[in-house]
Amino acid sequence: MLISTKGRYGLRSMADLVLYAQNKPVPLRAIAERQGISESYLEQVFALLRKAGLVNAIRGSYGGYILARPAHQITVGEVLQALEGPLTLANCAHGGTTIECDKTDTCLTMSFWQELSAKMDEVLSSTTLQDLVDRERATGKSPEPKDK
Repeated sequence: MLISTKGRYGLRSMADLVLYAQNKPVPLRAIAERQGISESYLEQVFALLRKAGLVNAIRGSYGGYILARPAHQITVGEVLQALEGPLTLANCAHGGTTIECDKTDTCLTMSFWQELSAKMDEVLSSTTLQDLVDRERATGKSPEPKDK
């Protein structure tokens, strides 16, 4: 499984919102500039994030995007799933769905894929946007937002 640019850029942009929103909407233009991402591409990404209920769009001259919930309530898994669809390593590892594989009764590796997928799901569902930002702040790489 390879996370696409949509997933990677979307996650970076959501973390940017956590850093720079400061209780006010952040224009996509500002996120695009800070993250070095095309604004038109971010429009597509944020349309998916809005549809998933992760961000809200605020219209007007002081408009932009805000998180729909606090950063500590939005998981990395939610963001990636909104942008990438179901995150799975193998068809047999995707929980709760019918498997289209004629080897399910004799597969020697199915339990491995299921275990690995469960570990991945655990990390994705337990890591929040706030966790990402806090980690970056702890390393000193993340700038502290300036009040404007």
